[in-house]
Amino acid sequence: MSLDADWRADLDAVDAALIDEYQSGFPVEPRPFERVAREIAAETGVEVDADEVLDRVRDLRERGVFRRFGAVLNPPVIGSSTLAAVRAPEDRFDEVAEVINGYRQVNHNYRRDHEWNQWFVVTAGSRETRDAILAEIEERTGCEVLNLPMLTDYYIDLEFPVVNGDRFARESLEGTAVSATRISESARGDLTPLEGDLLLAIQDGFPLSPTPYADVAEEIDAPLDDVLAAVERLLADGCIKRIGCVVNHVVTGFTNNCMVVWDVPDDELDERGEAVGSLPYVTLCYHRPRRSDQDWEYNLFTMIHGREAEAVDAKIDELAADHLPVPHERLYSTETLKQTGARYKDLVADGE
Repeated sequence: MSLDADWRADLDAVDAALIDEYQSGFPVEPRPFERVAREIAAETGVEVDADEVLDRVRDLRERGVFRRFGAVLNPPVIGSSTLAAVRAPEDRFDEVAEVINGYRQVNHNYRRDHEWNQWFVVTAGSRETRDAILAEIEERTGCEVLNLPMLTDYYIDLEFPVVNGDRFARESLEGTAVSATRISESARGDLTPLEGDLLLAIQDGFPLSPTPYADVAEEIDAPLDDVLAAVERLLADGCIKRIGCVVNHVVTGFTNNCMVVWDVPDDELDERGEAVGSLPYVTLCYHRPRRSDQDWEYNLFTMIHGREAEAVDAKIDELAADHLPVPHERLYSTETLKQTGARYKDLVADGE
């Protein structure tokens, strides 16, 4: 917990409000920091203006508490995304990782403690492009690829309070809203040219200025009102999941996570998926297909994030005992091989 204690040492109430309460819901209006300043002053009793709030966001980003400021985009809605895995021989593990990581459409790759030991995400503008990349990886590495596209999103959100002593994500919360959202493998987002330009401009974050939306509008040569309307539309459509300050969970002490895969009877899947997704400590919950021909019989995936490995294990035990009394496996992440955002230039271009 020393890392956790260090990063919180000099935070005040205004910093805490920015970190825990503005991971989402950031105002979509010409001068958003003015409203944030008023809301924080009303909540904390500390008088701050828009310039000071902006300076604090900049400082927290420079310190690494925030990865970035802006929109969290939703690749499966905008393009075609899948989770894939290979069984890389240990003597060729780095070689296989180098091939996989060389694709710009691969935005995450992790070593996991399992027979299928290398897990990566491919996001492309179309299902055809995505599947061609998987086939090429299989050919170049000689490793069979396990292709597990998301079919239903029960709950996916890494937004949770961190300025606290929680041992695992959302320990201090009572519940989360959940709904079953079907995901199409052939999604293309149906983006307008303005929306495509907007996603490209904001994929790495908004400008940290008093007028972030106006700055983006100027960059893509569009009227401000049109950009604000497009942002609201993309939020409503789910292409943008949320807008705010994106927290770096490693810096804030949440260094332990485990992906657990479950063999749930198909006729119970939605009921159990929604029930488990609503548990506050479950950060991700979704349905992916079984692949019986590859001896993969798991169809429900969950993730739990925590500061303490023991706390994460205890919550998985609780999940298995109280909510999912079915066969399961725990796939602990042991090494980050690649972690970037999806490149929306590829999604927009491939989907055209």
